[in-house]
Amino acid sequence: MTSRNKLTTYRGKRHFGRTREPQGGHASAGDTLCFVVQIHDASTLHFDFRLEVDGVLKSWSVPEGPSPDPQDKRLAMPTEDHPLEYRDFEGVIAEGEYGAGTVMVWDGGSYRPLSGKKGPSRTFSEALEHGHASFWLDGSKLHGGYALTRFRGGGPGWLLVKEGDERAGARGTPDARRARSVRSGRTPEARRPGGGRGEGSGDDRGR
Repeated sequence: MTSRNKLTTYRGKRHFGRTREPQGGHASAGDTLCFVVQIHDASTLHFDFRLEVDGVLKSWSVPEGPSPDPQDKRLAMPTEDHPLEYRDFEGVIAEGEYGAGTVMVWDGGSYRPLSGKKGPSRTFSEALEHGHASFWLDGSKLHGGYALTRFRGGGPGWLLVKEGDERAGARGTPDARRARSVRSGRTPEARRPGGGRGEGSGDDRGR
């Protein structure tokens, strides 16, 4: 399946004459694989975790956001594949459109697959299909090994968990409403129409 065909669901949910979201199909893969974590203030405030896989961004909605603490097991619900261009998207999705609300890039960077501890050697895409994939993140905020594991029993849910490596910590995920974009330095609330830039709180929960 081509990356264009993989985006059929994504495109079917959007009216590109009304949204600034990218249609996709124009970005080429770079020398390194990318990831992005966006904060989406829609009907619910949540984090969207996206990994470049086979020419698209495989995506999961993570309500509580990724954590550097290996004790935190974050629910991750799969959503439709997004185009690679979405890694740079920030803005306001208009009322009446799918996912209406503000989108902010909380973190991003490169990642690399990690070898599985069990079973035969697989591609990263095959590892995801089998329900468990490990990877190393090199972002501005997220670093080190993480793993995505699908619930047993065929349910749609996954868990996103930090590996217990040298980059593990116990700080947890910042407050999504006070967290700042790595692109603009603004908070989700400040990106709303008429919103101000917002001032720093002096608290690293807004990182």
